[in-house]
Amino acid sequence: MLVLLPPSEGKTAPPTGGPTLDLGALSAPTLNPWRERVLDALAEASRRPDALEVLGVGAGLADEVARNTGLRTAATAPARRVYSGVLYAAAGLDRLTPAQRARATAAVRIVSGLWGVVTPEDLIPAYRLSMSTTLDGVGALASGWKHHLGPVLEADAADGVIVDCRSAPYAAAWRPAPASPWVAVRVVREHEGRRTVVSHHAKHTRGLLVRHLITRRPRPPRDADALAGAAAELVGTALTSTPRPDDATVPRVLAVELGAPPRSGARQLSLVVS
Repeated sequence: MLVLLPPSEGKTAPPTGGPTLDLGALSAPTLNPWRERVLDALAEASRRPDALEVLGVGAGLADEVARNTGLRTAATAPARRVYSGVLYAAAGLDRLTPAQRARATAAVRIVSGLWGVVTPEDLIPAYRLSMSTTLDGVGALASGWKHHLGPVLEADAADGVIVDCRSAPYAAAWRPAPASPWVAVRVVREHEGRRTVVSHHAKHTRGLLVRHLITRRPRPPRDADALAGAAAELVGTALTSTPRPDDATVPRVLAVELGAPPRSGARQLSLVVS
């Protein structure tokens, strides 16, 4: 099983005094030459007067953009702690037993505009960079990484199912081979008999699925049908603990549906929420 995640926009900066960035210690060392180029291009872009415009962020993130200029000497922490957005809060990769943490390290890959791909245990600093960005010297990040991620992720995928929880900009950086058991996870809301794609609970629900796949006791699913069966174990799960998990108004997972195999691309696994 290979679980593909996007990074979170929300990041927790590691405390000062910790280990600084060591590219040589990151997983997938064959990516380091391109990581070096992106690091340098990001630092240069973040020093520009129009840095916020180049990186596509608002004035409220100016401090995070300024932090990009010193990433090589910045304090680091495991990626599972640095990425702290909605999906990661629900996945709880920082709240695992040692055995579960080893399973997450083997199965979970975080696709990043800066690092290409990292495991939850890779030591990284907090940064600000989206995969949809274009940087001088490297071009569009998704296109650039597409030439480097294939060999790494194809080796990681081996012959297991690929559980794709990435958003569109990050999915553009690598597409599995057509014959791969590739399943894209989407979340839809059901209300009064109608279904619509949702964003509010989508990240949280994907995070719940990731945690379930990592922490459940049976062997990891190896194909799409087994994945759907594992996901179906979430039916009835509350999407939040407030005001109370047993409150009828709390959104829950209602159903799990696996689409038919397409001629090309990913098979769809839909998590239906109330």
